Amino acid sequence: MPISIFGFQALWSPYYLAVLVLVTILYFLVTVKWRGKFKGNQPLSVKQAALFSSGIALLYIIKGSPVDLYGHILFTMHMVQMALLLLLVPPLLIMGIPSYIWKAFTELPVIKPVFNLLTKPMLALILFGMAFSFYHIPMVFDFVKQDVLLHGAVNIVLFTSALLYWWPVVNNLEGVHKFHGLKKLAYLFGLSVLVTPACALIIFSDTPFYATYTNGEAWLQAMALCVPAGTLSQLNLSGPELFSTMSTIEDQRTGGITMKIIQELVFTVFIWLVFYEWLRNENDNADEITAKVLQDRKDMAYHRHNA
Repeated sequence: MPISIFGFQALWSPYYLAVLVLVTILYFLVTVKWRGKFKGNQPLSVKQAALFSSGIALLYIIKGSPVDLYGHILFTMHMVQMALLLLLVPPLLIMGIPSYIWKAFTELPVIKPVFNLLTKPMLALILFGMAFSFYHIPMVFDFVKQDVLLHGAVNIVLFTSALLYWWPVVNNLEGVHKFHGLKKLAYLFGLSVLVTPACALIIFSDTPFYATYTNGEAWLQAMALCVPAGTLSQLNLSGPELFSTMSTIEDQRTGGITMKIIQELVFTVFIWLVFYEWLRNENDNADEITAKVLQDRKDMAYHRHNA
């Protein structure tokens, strides 16, 4: 059955799109027109604008396009959403927002003590790993997926925990929590270890976990999160099996595998970038030491000659 039966609003989320467009306009106003109001401001670079715009575009694809609708029909698509929302969007937005704006925000009296605490690397790592694993406990997952306010609040908590996790890896502020060199590799590897048990349980289970993908009544309640009530009441639907050829257990296992694969791909890219940055810094340091040694030798030779 085609998902077009759910209507334009469910497929393309125009109100959500409008909010993201307003956020993007505000971003360019602050970073271009109003940046003079910030201390230490710098011109917005093409790289920063591209990173932020990519993060916003990905947010819409994940939560506003038909991908979001499919995320309520297929567990596999839900895990794709989670992987991109938590592992790719946060670093894009952090790197896309100029450092002087982050500095102004994180130094607000109300924000500073909380932010400094929650971005401590080990705490941020543990909180993110726990939030992800706790959310995917079947009882919690099904309860959250059937309440629109709770679902929204939990998604905000998950996304915030992801921002806090990525902060020590990609922020460029001086004097804040961040890793350098090989410590970043260990930090990234740490999350891979923390999410593995949850993914393994999902992948190797012999029975479906989630009622919102197996029970028709629970599924319809979950679908009400993204489909207008009037539209849903006019449709005679029994469950997600109408829209997929995969069995429920196949969908669940594929979702767990997909999450792990995307996580490994994202981390591989960042690990390569971290390793390249570390290697470049080591080479730069070696060049500086060599130049200093050569200069010292020249100075010594000059003094000997004059003596």
